[in-house]
Amino acid sequence: MPERRGMGAWWKHAAIAIAYGFGMWSVRQLNVPHYMLLCGAHVAVLLLMPYRYWPAMIVGETLSQLPMAIDCAKDFGVLWSTLMPVPGICFSGPIIYAFRERKWLFDRHGGVNVGMLLACALAVAVVMMGDDMVLLSTVVYPPGVPPVHHDHIALQWLLGNFLGILTVVPTVLVVRQALLESGWRKLLHNVGDSRVVFESLCITVPVMALLLWVGFTMPQSRNIVQIVMFLPVVTLALRHGWQGAAVGGTVSSLAVAWLMPARFDQSTIQAEVVIAFAISTMLLVGSRIAVLDRRAEQERKEVRTALALAQRNVHLGEMQLRMTVSALEQARETVRAGYTMMLGRLRHLQPAIDDGGYQRVALAAQDQLHGISDSLQPVAWRERGLPAALREGAMARMLDNAGIRYWCELKGPLSCLSSTVHLAIYRMVCEAVAEGCSRKDVSDICVRIRGGDFQGRRWVVVSVAFRANRVRLPHVRWDDLLPRLVRTTTGMGINAIQDRAATFEGYARERALPDGRRISWLMLDL
Repeated sequence: MPERRGMGAWWKHAAIAIAYGFGMWSVRQLNVPHYMLLCGAHVAVLLLMPYRYWPAMIVGETLSQLPMAIDCAKDFGVLWSTLMPVPGICFSGPIIYAFRERKWLFDRHGGVNVGMLLACALAVAVVMMGDDMVLLSTVVYPPGVPPVHHDHIALQWLLGNFLGILTVVPTVLVVRQALLESGWRKLLHNVGDSRVVFESLCITVPVMALLLWVGFTMPQSRNIVQIVMFLPVVTLALRHGWQGAAVGGTVSSLAVAWLMPARFDQSTIQAEVVIAFAISTMLLVGSRIAVLDRRAEQERKEVRTALALAQRNVHLGEMQLRMTVSALEQARETVRAGYTMMLGRLRHLQPAIDDGGYQRVALAAQDQLHGISDSLQPVAWRERGLPAALREGAMARMLDNAGIRYWCELKGPLSCLSSTVHLAIYRMVCEAVAEGCSRKDVSDICVRIRGGDFQGRRWVVVSVAFRANRVRLPHVRWDDLLPRLVRTTTGMGINAIQDRAATFEGYARERALPDGRRISWLMLDL
């Protein structure tokens, strides 16, 4: 068994060496000194591959470079052909190893530290530029070849390595983070729902295609078009953070390289400098935007949690009131039974006694207990729901007996709302009615309730309008109405309505009308 496992591991290392060598050979065909995609591929693979496969990768790339080193030995010298097969990952690997081991690039949740990623990219670009310059210094030039400007070549290699890393690595890390969050099975579904992918395909790619068409059809404006290519990077970064900057940077840098008319075109090099600066800056800005977005999302979750807790507390409070109402109903029955027993014994002891006064006191005590229990939790609401409580409940009867015209209109799927919202509506309507009647300038009260559903959230809008009729207003019995209304509310008026509306993620406002005023509020159900 150990021998078979060892053979399987060797085959896996051999397969990785062959695949990596062929892949690097393919990417090397696209290389130009000022656009080194090979360096980006090196860094991406070193960041993601386990350490145990690094030797196989070194062997695979070395074997892929041997044919070119042998063919060019006569032209560039033996020393150059000896050093040339040494793969670049031998020099960039220690830097990647240091960043990986010190946990500078990734946090414990798989997130990317963009600042350290840029520092790693710059360090790798400098080291790889030094490696290329050492290799260049070993070249044996034939007679008559003009001298090479090493400073220009060094800057081109530094730019090419850095831009190659920015083109490949951030986008690869975006895919890696998506895989860590959802896995392979949900990746395609999440890609289809991703706003970054949607805007990149529907907005960025068409804009890039238009710019490419302008650059190819009007060569005189090609350098301007190449510089303008940085705009998608800025747009996606501001909208989607560093992930948007990574995707936009890949598309923009590839488009700039595609428009390159010659291998060492100076306008293309200038445009690549702008693109590299834009990608670096927008990656940093985008990472900060992502942090702010996560913080805002966390705050929204905390607010939702606090509101849900407040609504649950409201529900618990109503349950406690229901228990209190049950106790009051039992007390009312006890009072009725006690007075009945007392009157029966008095009638037995003194048949001629007048018990009318005792009966009136007993009925008054029962009515007071019933009124208290009905104000705590309406009987009509408990038996027939919110419409009956608003149209036929204690508040409607009090207003009618006092001479105020009152009516209620309901529209929409109100039955879909939770019982907590129903009872909150009733409480707030009672609060609004008490607030409106406190000024003694009301003769007509109209309650309108509208409900609906929007984006999976149920909502309800309540409006209580107060109007004054000159004929009916003098006949309203305020002395009898106001004390009874006060007992059914908190007495806080519009402030209580605003607080209750805010508990259900809504708001309340008061507005003046030509012949009165209106109090309205919006509420959302969980």
